[in-house]
Amino acid sequence: MSWNQKLAATRSGLRNLNGAIPDTSRAFGALGKTVKEGGMRDYKTKEFIALGISIASRCEPCISLHVEALVKAGATRAELADVLGMSIQMGGGPSMMYAAKALECFDELTAT
Repeated sequence: MSWNQKLAATRSGLRNLNGAIPDTSRAFGALGKTVKEGGMRDYKTKEFIALGISIASRCEPCISLHVEALVKAGATRAELADVLGMSIQMGGGPSMMYAAKALECFDELTAT
């Protein structure tokens, strides 16, 4: 399955969950909006942090969503690779495997 297909499947699952628990979903969405706007770090930096946590927690759907956000925010492959290196340093072998997935996702989403 391609990363674009995985993103579509993740969004479909989230829409289904949102329909089942709309109040919780709205509250979680509001939290996401609040933490991404304002504060001391810019949006792209916050998405890099979220990607690092996604790699460390081995959440492939999270990786795809945050890589997509980073692509839209104008992140470069070199910037992403720098964050992947830090994620590997903090998470060891398992993070190395998920960092490879993140780079694969980035390469697919930025292919022209």
